[in-house]
Order: sequence, then structure tokens, then C-alpha cells
Amino acid sequence: MVASIADPTLAEMGKNLKEAMKMLEDSQRRTEEENGKKLISGDIPGPLQGSGQDMVSILQLVQNLMHGDEDEEPQSPRIQNIGEQGHMALLGHSLGAYISTLDKEKLRKLTTRILSDTILWLCRIFRYENGCAYFHEEEREGLAKICRLAIHSRYEDFVVDGFNVLYNKKPVIYLSAAARPGLGQYLCNQDVAFLEKMIKDDIERGRLPLLLVANAGTAAVGHTDKIGRLKELCEQYGIWLHVEGVNLATLALGYVSSSVLAATKCDSMTMTPGPWLGLPAVPAVTLYKHDDPALTLVAGLTSNKPADKLRALPLWLSLQYLGLDGIVERIKHACQLSQRLQESLKKVNYIKILVEDELSSPVVVFRFFQELPDSDPVFKAVPVPTMTPSAVGRERHSCDALNRWVRMAVACLSFQVLAHHHPTCW
Repeated sequence: MVASIADPTLAEMGKNLKEAMKMLEDSQRRTEEENGKKLISGDIPGPLQGSGQDMVSILQLVQNLMHGDEDEEPQSPRIQNIGEQGHMALLGHSLGAYISTLDKEKLRKLTTRILSDTILWLCRIFRYENGCAYFHEEEREGLAKICRLAIHSRYEDFVVDGFNVLYNKKPVIYLSAAARPGLGQYLCNQDVAFLEKMIKDDIERGRLPLLLVANAGTAAVGHTDKIGRLKELCEQYGIWLHVEGVNLATLALGYVSSSVLAATKCDSMTMTPGPWLGLPAVPAVTLYKHDDPALTLVAGLTSNKPADKLRALPLWLSLQYLGLDGIVERIKHACQLSQRLQESLKKVNYIKILVEDELSSPVVVFRFFQELPDSDPVFKAVPVPTMTPSAVGRERHSCDALNRWVRMAVACLSFQVLAHHHPTCW
């Protein structure tokens, strides 16, 4: 027996979304079949029509804009096939707009339920007991809020005096050397003893060690820091420990490496379930633990606004659609594909696997290389004939250029691959 939807607006919303996606995908297939015919372009700005247009005409305009200019060469653009689970995530955005029209009491109850459900599920799936969650569109936004929380926690007069209190005791943020660029200026070396020396030096200079950002695998590096040892160090000196990285996805699996499992004891972690599970338009999530709700509110990690709580709605719908078994299976499948890719690359001449000590990781890091005079002895390859210095320089430039090309090609590919639950490669 199939249950029917009593609310006609909800039924119509789901139907319209399904029809719209089918229309765009059918149009894409026709474009590929015609491959060479130019599309009718509607991207030239013009006056708003007085009589209005139907949904089919508007979607046709959107489709034309998505495929570019009629003056451009046909490039056979492809709409990503997001599947039924992707439709659920997209439905969340339309549904959020509809829910916001409810009366205040119903809206409060519904948004509270959606938020509490999603937090509970994420904390249980990724082994982060008794955690809270902040949902955000920009991946780095969660870390920015955590920085504010750490400052408010360590500087009692910050609410009153603002940034003036930081002058006498400047805060220090330590980042993993494996972290993506642009997050800060202080680097946390993999040598934990060296890091401890840095912390002691900062304390002697009147600074306040505030926050340490550790890494659990990135597409660019694929490396996991010694999170367990870093946690001990942070507890010793009162430093907030934040962890991020694609290997956090493996916390959902039955077997987890000890280095990644240690992340469950950190103060906060940022996760990106959209790329991990192939879900479009779902937010990133920062899980954290803190006892003072007043500080989390002033830091911007919590909010009483229904619109902020509804950010979790696309993920709430998608997690229910996939179920626990579906979530685990997708992550496990990505890890298995990574291992197969790594084994295949080991058999290819002039390809060097750079990170091989990460178990059950959805990241494979490799580079092209060729043995040249005075080159790095780590990378062994087929010997080359004696070459002049200028020729060696040209060969090195060619190898570097090829590595850059491989990185760009894989970077372009990784978005599509992630959406189809394959591993991230770099």
C-alpha cells in the first residue's frame, strides 16, 4: 500500500521538482544527440514580458543559459545526473521556503525537530557523542565561528572591550602543515615535540595559544596528523583542538584507523557530507562540544531564527532517504575504489604514490616523475641519457608542467567523481 500525501502543496512541490529536473535532463540528452547544432540563446537582457510565462518556457530559458552563448563553439555541456537522492536535497530548499510560511508556533516546533534529528544522526554516525552542530554554506565558515568561540572562552573581557583585549596577550592559532592554504600564518609541524617548543616559546613571549587546526586527510595532501598526541598537547596547554579533512568520513565505518578515531575526542570538527555522499546543495557541518550556550550564541554557532535552523533541512531529508546502511555503503565504496586506484597506479611507470600509510582512506595522492641528474633520490625511475644543463632544465619544466596538468585534470574530475561516490584523487 502506497501512502498518499495529504498536503496538496507538498505533493505539487515534489511533482514540480521532478518534472523540472526531467525536463532539463531530457533537454540535455537532445543537445548531445544534436551535438553540432547551435542552441537558441536567451541570455540577452530584455524587457520583462507583461503577460508572464509558463514554467516550461522559463525552464527552457534556464536550460539555454546553462549551455552558454550561441556564438560559442558547441561544447556538449553535461548536466550532472544527481539521482533520486539529489532530488531530495534540492527539494529541501523548496520545502524550506514553504515551511517558513507556517505560523510561529508550528514553525518553531518543526524547525527544532529537524535540527535536533539531524544533529543526533550525525553525532551517532560519526561517533561524536553529545555534540552540537552548526550548519553552514561556506566550508571555512564553521572554523571562523569556532575561532570566535575560543576567543570568547579564553578572554573573559572580550564581550566588553572587544579586540582591545587581544593586544596585551595576542592569540596564536596553529595549523597543520597539511592544511589547505589561506587559513593562517602559524604552522603545526608533524614533529609534535617541535610544536610543543613553539607553544612554550609563545607563552614566554606573552602570547596565548588559542586554537590548533589538525588535518585528517585532504585531496591535496591525503595526510592525517597524529591527532591523539595533539589532543594530549592541547589539553596540557588549554588549546582548542579542531579537526577537518575527508578521512573523517571513515568514522562511519566499522573499522577506523586509530589516528582518525582520535578525532572523536577533539573539541570540534568540520565535515562535508555533500561531497562524501554525492548530495548537491547540502550544507557543511561543524560538530563541537561546549557547555556554555550563551557563548555559543554570541559566537554565532547557535541561533533562534527558524531560517537558520532550516539550513539542516536538505540534509535531514537526504539522510533519511539514504538510511544508515546507504550512508555507510557509499563511504565504504569510495574507500574500496581508492585502494583499487592506488594498486593500479603502482603498476604505472613514472607514477609515484606519495601517501601509502593511510588505511581506508578515500584519498589517493600521486605525481608524475622522471629521474634526472641531481634529482631527488627518493623518486627512482628509468635512467635517462646524459643531458646538458639546459636540457635538464627543460625536462624538469616539462615534468612540473605535466604534474600541474594532472592536478588540474584530476581537480576538474574529482567534483564529478565525488558526486558518483568515487574517491578524491590528486
